[in-house]
Amino acid sequence: MFRSVLVANRGEIACRVFRTAKRMGLRTIAVYSEADANALHVREADEAVLIGPAPARESYLDQAKVLAAAKATGAEAIHPGYGFLSENAEFAEAVMAAGITWIGAPPAAIRAMGLKDAAKQLMVEAGVPVTPGYMGEDQSPDRLKAEADAIGYPVLIKAVAGGGGKGMRRVDEAPAFLDALASCQREAASSFGDDRVLIERYILSPRHIEVQVFGDAHGEVVHLFERDCSLQRRHQKVIEEAPAPGMDEATRQAVTAAAVRAAKAVNYVGAGTIEFIADGTEGLRADRIWFMEMNTRLQVEHPVTEVITGQDLVEWQLRVAAGEPLPLKQDQLSITGWAMEARLYAEDPANGFLPSIGRLDHFVLPDDIRVDTGVEAGGEVSQFYDPMIAKLIVHEAAREAAAARLAEACAEVQVWPVRTNAGFLVRCLKHARFRSGDVDTGLIAAEGEALSQAQLDPAIDAAAIGMVAESEWHGRTDYRSADGSSPFQGLPGQTFGFRLNAAPRASYAARVAGRKVVAPVLADGEYATWHVGEPALPVEVLHDTIQVGERSFGYAYAFGDASGPDILFADGGAVTVTWRDGVADRGAGSGGASDGALRAPMPGKIVAAPARPGDAVSKGQPIVVLEAMKMEHALVAPFDGVVGEIGVSVGDQVAADAVLATVEAASA
Repeated sequence: MFRSVLVANRGEIACRVFRTAKRMGLRTIAVYSEADANALHVREADEAVLIGPAPARESYLDQAKVLAAAKATGAEAIHPGYGFLSENAEFAEAVMAAGITWIGAPPAAIRAMGLKDAAKQLMVEAGVPVTPGYMGEDQSPDRLKAEADAIGYPVLIKAVAGGGGKGMRRVDEAPAFLDALASCQREAASSFGDDRVLIERYILSPRHIEVQVFGDAHGEVVHLFERDCSLQRRHQKVIEEAPAPGMDEATRQAVTAAAVRAAKAVNYVGAGTIEFIADGTEGLRADRIWFMEMNTRLQVEHPVTEVITGQDLVEWQLRVAAGEPLPLKQDQLSITGWAMEARLYAEDPANGFLPSIGRLDHFVLPDDIRVDTGVEAGGEVSQFYDPMIAKLIVHEAAREAAAARLAEACAEVQVWPVRTNAGFLVRCLKHARFRSGDVDTGLIAAEGEALSQAQLDPAIDAAAIGMVAESEWHGRTDYRSADGSSPFQGLPGQTFGFRLNAAPRASYAARVAGRKVVAPVLADGEYATWHVGEPALPVEVLHDTIQVGERSFGYAYAFGDASGPDILFADGGAVTVTWRDGVADRGAGSGGASDGALRAPMPGKIVAAPARPGDAVSKGQPIVVLEAMKMEHALVAPFDGVVGEIGVSVGDQVAADAVLATVEAASA
């Protein structure tokens, strides 16, 4: 066994690898960019090396700098994590040529499976079923469209070198094909340096089933059963679970055997995932599951496999890389219970899932489940990297219990001012179709606003008003009026009634998540409980929670900024609470405005401008396209109208909140 390991990655996966490496007595080495100088993975390593500026191409993707750091620190092995250089065959070869152990797939296997068209042909030869489609060399738009027309819509355009849901577009009708192709090719070129695509039939009611495989240098390959990653948004996984709901033993044996054949076809060594797409219209059946691709690395969702099998897959990686045989034979592996994982992202579901960046002033995650994260309170979510900030993992005896516990865990998330998708995760986990196991990759798109938007909740409004009342009663100066008077002296916006031998009554007005809420308040004789609204809900403000009947909410005051909102944490979401005149809700920007100005929601690069000044546009029509945090974000017309100015050109780098274009409302 080698004695030290450098992780050529950052964030959550670097921390995850360090945890196992330290348990095994290995010296751990981190690399970091200037943006990550204070990051958690840097402090958790025994040694850390600065390798460049914030942009990944100048730091984490710079092979020479990573290798120089390994040589300078005497690293005996390199673990690439996932993303960045993890599936780069040239980097793997360079590591091995430097006499350093590569903790990953053989370069030949990376190449064989890295290009989706070649991989599919290889699988056909190995007897693994694949989806029908076009994988030809002719990449002209006319040929690609002709092939799509022949396959029949809907079709899926996929980057040949793609992965992680990037460089992928569903096209439902022929007129939309060429625009989708251009967008897919731009994203593929930006993410992978290769704009080639393949076309395949889009499977109706598709389910994403994947099998964890492991091979060693002695020719042995085993599987560690399947995962279901069907709950997705824009091809990005949201909730992963193991085993797959509705998987019978015969189908499991068929799909896992196909996965092992696939791995053996490329002489696979290390951790890998064979991904399949299943037609779920009649449940999971062996004759309706087809090979999609192989990920020649550890997957983000590997924890669900770990907890149902009781194995540490990172330890398996380290041991296999050191030349040891697989720790267990196939007949020694089994499934215990049910596991689910939720990906907590720094993004705003109510605002089109735009990434949210900034400092984590308030950051509280549940402490009674497994949490894999690479950030902490006071840390930063940077514009330069993927916005995933944590993974929440639960393990229960049965699926229903796992879904319920994960929903509770997501509801306990408290993050501000960075926005997260925790509330969205709660709604997904509680959705009737998900709870029943009736999940396919289109569920989130079909439900739309019902999952992305929080619903009005009287208990949240009552908690917010109770928080304002409690603050006022205890004399928080930032809640007092300009002359310092108390609420019982006629504070603006409220009317109080004085009654002999009775508790004071008040009518409070506040803005809750931007909505004006007015509610009567009655304090009990001890002023310990506020009775808010009609009918009245009992509200008790405790040390770190607000109790409304049987429900509990977290809260935080304005972080020392009297002009800012207080925050109520409800069901995973962060709700702003203000009532002072002139104080606006400081939620994340929308990228659009009622005056027609389209503002950049974050720093980024303009990659397309499909509209022109003077064009008539409809509400929701893309005007400019911004690339940021490894994804494209279309800024759309906020209403029907005419494009006014477009103040940017393709290739421009823009700052957050910069006005990119304007739309003038159509005349009546």
